[in-house]
Amino acid sequence: MPELTNPSALPAAQEFAPQELTLHGSVLVLLQFDVCEAIRLDALREILGARTAPKPQPRPLSPAPVSSASAVEYDRPPVVEPVEPLVLASGERLTGQIKYYDYGVLSIVFELPFSGGWSRLAGLASRWAWDIDFAAEASRIVRDKLTRAASAIVKPYQEWLNEDYLIFHIRDIVPSDGRPCPTVPELIQQHGARIAQVVRGDTGNLAESEVNEVMQSRISYYANDLAVIGWNAAFLFDSASGAETAIQLLEYANSQLLEFRHYDDLLTEELERVYLLLDQGTGTFARWRLARSATRLHTVLLDVDELTEHADNAIKFLSDMFSARFYKLAAQKIGVPDYKDLVTQKVRTAEELYRFMVDQFNQSRAFFLELTVVIILVIELVYLFRGKPF
Repeated sequence: MPELTNPSALPAAQEFAPQELTLHGSVLVLLQFDVCEAIRLDALREILGARTAPKPQPRPLSPAPVSSASAVEYDRPPVVEPVEPLVLASGERLTGQIKYYDYGVLSIVFELPFSGGWSRLAGLASRWAWDIDFAAEASRIVRDKLTRAASAIVKPYQEWLNEDYLIFHIRDIVPSDGRPCPTVPELIQQHGARIAQVVRGDTGNLAESEVNEVMQSRISYYANDLAVIGWNAAFLFDSASGAETAIQLLEYANSQLLEFRHYDDLLTEELERVYLLLDQGTGTFARWRLARSATRLHTVLLDVDELTEHADNAIKFLSDMFSARFYKLAAQKIGVPDYKDLVTQKVRTAEELYRFMVDQFNQSRAFFLELTVVIILVIELVYLFRGKPF
């Protein structure tokens, strides 16, 4: 399985090959919203009459047809429903669908067919990345869908976190002079700077160091496919069937980022509340207030553990090591490990605070019990010296 990961000498952004190419494919806009703690998918299917997402198909190990048994599968496949087309001010008409994940994430994917040269693709990437607020349009659709599916929603959130991501999927590259489609090494060598522009969403001439930085995050399975993954966009050169798994893994990685952002915000809010309580003092009587706060903090920790395990196990790699490597690269570029580390650190801090608060409460309770015993003894002694039984 060839994998292109070592950056060779790539041309600077100014040094484009003179060969004119026409790219055929599509541009996908991925928009995700963390709307609730969980979604009851069985109930949702009954409400919407929607279908379940198909299993991602693995790469075949030979030119033989792909086996029906997938090496990448969902623990609970999301529910899929079409949405109305989105028409931009430019007149571009995007078709779309929405996916409901059981861990509370809604994912909308809009798609626009594309045919044109590198300059047009880079211009579209720049305009869509920086000038168009897709999230505003998508949030309206999400609110309408949630109103209809309210009975299947578990603990909806008042405020939503969201993520957006662009995927430039090119299925075919046709040179104007009739020559064959360039190979992946030729594509990297001659058009790496163009690919970097698309991934960065920048029409300017990027420095050679920036081009190399972008092209380091590339991966291939066959000699005729290529994926270049960035933090907010990805470039895929592959067939429709070959890119299907890559698109779903990019979607899953972004949903993981969204979930860890939610856990980070949840823990930050709870830790700030605990710190404020501790700043009020931990005297003997003040420690009694810590019991309720400790219970609440422990509940949050249990919720985070449960939700994290749920989201982490949403998709499984059975034997497809390339898909596992692809996901690892995508998650790293998008920032999933960084947020996961933040959540892990805050969980440890919360656990230490929980133990401290419980210890403080136990000390206060022990003091109260000892004080009660002393008071009882004093009362008994008073009655004893006065000659009256207690």
